[in-house]
Amino acid sequence: MTVRASQGLTLSLAALVAIPIAAQAADQTAKDLELAKKLANPIASLISVPLQYNSDHNGGAFSGARVEKLNLQPVVPFPLNDSWNLITRTIVPVVDQRGFPGDALNQSGVGDITASQFFSPKTKTAGGWIWGAGPVEYLPAASDKALGGGKWGLGPTAVALRQSGPWTVGMLANQIWSVAGDADRGDINSSYFQPFLSYITRTKTTFGTSVEASYDWRTRAWTVPVVASVSQLFKVGPQILQLQLAAKYWADSPANGPAGWGFRSQLTFLFPK
Repeated sequence: MTVRASQGLTLSLAALVAIPIAAQAADQTAKDLELAKKLANPIASLISVPLQYNSDHNGGAFSGARVEKLNLQPVVPFPLNDSWNLITRTIVPVVDQRGFPGDALNQSGVGDITASQFFSPKTKTAGGWIWGAGPVEYLPAASDKALGGGKWGLGPTAVALRQSGPWTVGMLANQIWSVAGDADRGDINSSYFQPFLSYITRTKTTFGTSVEASYDWRTRAWTVPVVASVSQLFKVGPQILQLQLAAKYWADSPANGPAGWGFRSQLTFLFPK
């Protein structure tokens, strides 16, 4: 009888210990899924620093030329009051271009910077929409003429999305006009549209697709890469990260522009509150 009572007590204690451990694991899984969900939202109140690498090849007269680009894309939110956030998104490209005819285009260095600021309500609309809008600036920071437009640009930007369960669907857009800069360089009049869709699994894996279309109103030319990606949230010590691998297909581009298939990888550092 004593042995049986001891065994029963041991089993009861093990069950009592297992309950809070399971609860903690479930709580951590919920937090991780919420982080993955925030990453699918371009204007989430979350500090993140994506390092995005792109590799593409040109077609036409520039067939065989390649462009490799590393985009540093910090996202930093600022609470303005109890109702509004300001979300800043900046893209700083580091570019390497090789294989173009002549030396003028075969350059490496920093490209022009794009900076966006979204004023976004902290609560969803009655219909469940998350949205933000504000200005976008184009800064002529290129280290070489071949890597930038030589113009200052300004315009509006906006994003709207809905998140339901594991699904996120939305659209980001902007319009940039040049307002100053090198008079010998062409003016900027460009529209950008990025519809996106993603699905997050219980293992914190995100499957996504987007179209990153831009239209040049001066040349009346579209640039349309279609992107399919898979991303995984994970930890290295205390640091939370997300790794993304993606394939790009250039559905349309200007003559001699990027063509065929391209590759993207992205490592995002997360700094949740």
